[in-house]
Amino acid sequence: MVVGAFPIAKLLYLGVRQLSKPVANRLKAGARRSEFFKTYICLPPAQLYHWVEMRAKMRIMGFKGATIKPLNEEAAAELGAELLGETIIFLIGGGCMVLEYSRQAANSRRKEEELNETITNLQTEIAELTIATETLGAQLREVNRQLASFPLPTKE
Repeated sequence: MVVGAFPIAKLLYLGVRQLSKPVANRLKAGARRSEFFKTYICLPPAQLYHWVEMRAKMRIMGFKGATIKPLNEEAAAELGAELLGETIIFLIGGGCMVLEYSRQAANSRRKEEELNETITNLQTEIAELTIATETLGAQLREVNRQLASFPLPTKE
């Protein structure tokens, strides 16, 4: 029974992705408690997201010039914390994808280099064998020429 290589890198990436959800939840909880995070990190993106979302919905429904009221601070902090958590999960997942891609590219590059080295070695060996064959052919022709120069025995 042949067992393939254990994909430890893929297992590590999966573990990182699984850990990203609790990390994001802890950061969201910290963002809700911290006044600095709430004011400068959570609220501006949440208000922008709310404004873009409501503007798109209003345009779809046909209301062109309707003013959009900003979210209250509590709802904006909640939405901002959710956006922060989703961004963290997305960035960790994207980072894992980039790392996996670079690992696969490195493996592919290594295999291609090994294949090119093997091809080069085989070409060198073929050239050496060609030279050896030509040398043996020349020696054989010399032996045949010397054989032809001996007189044939006569029957007496």
